[in-house]
Amino acid sequence: MNDETAQRVARQCPTRKTFGPLRLQSIRDAMSRHFGRLHWWPGETPFEVCVGAILTQNTAWTNVEKAIANLKAAGALDCNKIATMPESRLAELIRPSGYFNQKAARLRDFARFLLEGYEGRVEAMASRPIDDLREELLSLKGIGPETADSILLYALEMPSFVIDAYTKRIFSRKGAFDGKIDYHDAKAYFEKRVERDVDGYNEFHAQIVMLGKDYCRKSDPRCDTCPIRGL
Repeated sequence: MNDETAQRVARQCPTRKTFGPLRLQSIRDAMSRHFGRLHWWPGETPFEVCVGAILTQNTAWTNVEKAIANLKAAGALDCNKIATMPESRLAELIRPSGYFNQKAARLRDFARFLLEGYEGRVEAMASRPIDDLREELLSLKGIGPETADSILLYALEMPSFVIDAYTKRIFSRKGAFDGKIDYHDAKAYFEKRVERDVDGYNEFHAQIVMLGKDYCRKSDPRCDTCPIRGL
């Protein structure tokens, strides 16, 4: 962030000393009024949501959509097929998502994990306690905290708040915490202050994504028209 951007953000965003639970609620309300209900995450099945959560690592969602469209066109958006098809073929289908060789290996590992532990059914994972299941997901190569929490919240409808780069950027600029905060500390920050509710977590995170993408951008933020300016 250059000096001009930093100064513009500083004028619009209050200091950490003024940030409290009521301000967090005000921000949620302002985003909700502006964006309305967003019905995130896009996906026709829980398995498709899991695939999207893995593919969206280090890329834009538009690229993920292309990769998923390729899988559907090839009749390969299926746990058994992903687990057994040649990795080179899978990598070619998901090429638009970037890092396609790594992601192909991760998708195969996840599909095999599902087949071995849950008969290939994402829904069957919901029978596990959320903390145990989260640890299981984190034990898989290439699945980090953000991906694991996205699978829990969006594919399984389990209350696990998702932290991403947008969340850290917006709320560090607003003064809630330092931008270098650890993932788990940021997650704990929100889970202590936001009612433990799947729909609430879902909508709040979706609104954060929209705000970060369209307004609170890394460079050239649109502070003057931001829905939460001055809060």
